[in-house]
Amino acid sequence: MEGLSDVASFATKLKNTLIQYHSIEEEKWRVAKKTKDVTVWRKPSEEFNGYLYKAQGVIDDFVNNIIDHIRPGPCRLDWDSLMTSLDILENFEENCCVMRYTTAGQLWNIISPREFVDFSYTVGYKEGLLSCGISLDWEEKRPGFVRGYNHPCGWFCVPLKDNPNQSLLTGYIQTDLRGMIPQSAVDTAMASTLTNFYGDLRKAL
Repeated sequence: MEGLSDVASFATKLKNTLIQYHSIEEEKWRVAKKTKDVTVWRKPSEEFNGYLYKAQGVIDDFVNNIIDHIRPGPCRLDWDSLMTSLDILENFEENCCVMRYTTAGQLWNIISPREFVDFSYTVGYKEGLLSCGISLDWEEKRPGFVRGYNHPCGWFCVPLKDNPNQSLLTGYIQTDLRGMIPQSAVDTAMASTLTNFYGDLRKAL
C-alpha cells in the first residue's frame, strides 16, 4: 500500500492540496451546471487529463451533521443514490480511514459500475470541517467493476455567518473513471452527479 507509511503527513498533504483548490481565483472556473440550489464549475485538472469540479450550495443544517452524512460510515449508504456498497478496510487515528466503495452504472450504463479504494480524512477547517479523500493503489480488485481513481477531492462545510443553522457546502471532485468512456459522457455524468448529491443530501437531512 504505497504512500501510507506515514499517515499523518499523507493526511496533511491531502488537506493542504484541498485548501489550495479552495483558494483558486473565481475567473479560473467555468460554470458546468446551475440549478436553483447548486452551482457546479469546472477547470482543467492538474492531476490528470480531465476536469477538477467545484460544487457549492447552502444546506439547512449544522456543519457536524452534514459532514457526518458525507464522511465514510453507515449514514452515507442510506442516502447517496450513486453508492451501492461501502466498507471500511482500515481505521487510523485522527479521523483517518481507508474505505472501499462501489457506484452504480450511469447514463443508461454507458458508464458501468465502478469501484474505488480511498484514503479519507476529516479535519477542522476555520469554523467548520473538511472531509477529504484520495484513491490508493489497492491490489485486490472486485470482479465485475472497473477500478476508478479519485485524485485529491473533498468537502468544505462552514456555518453561514448570519445564520449558523445553515451551512455552505463546497465540494472539489476530480474522478478518473477509467475504462473506455467518451469525455463528453464523463462531463455530463459528473455535473449531474454533483447536483444530485446535494438533492439526495438535503432529503436525508
